[in-house]
Amino acid sequence: MSLFKPVKENQAKGRVKKVFDDIKKSRKIKSIPNFWKYIANNPDTLERTWKNTKEIMKNGALDSKTKELIYIAVSITNSCEYCIRSHSFAAKKKGATDQMLKEMIDVVGIANQNNKLVESYQVEVDNFLK
Repeated sequence: MSLFKPVKENQAKGRVKKVFDDIKKSRKIKSIPNFWKYIANNPDTLERTWKNTKEIMKNGALDSKTKELIYIAVSITNSCEYCIRSHSFAAKKKGATDQMLKEMIDVVGIANQNNKLVESYQVEVDNFLK
């Protein structure tokens, strides 16, 4: 059960409405995802989080599809079902295929497995990597 109720789009005012409008315009969507509705309970957090997300997730040295795939990988590792679903949808919208998602999931799985083995065996970093 949630600690707070989501801010409904039709009840958003001031800064919250402005951010909601920008999210819809920027993401080319018709309704605000639940994540943004919930954090809208704190307009400062909503504004800051949207500004940072919008800036970081745009095309740069990495294209936005690759950034979405990275976001999904981290969300898998952090067990955030909401983010996995949300960013998988966004990645597909940006051209990611099911095959890309499957391969990315395989990479996440093997990386997590091998990271645990390295930590468990307390493997020292090779000299040539220093």
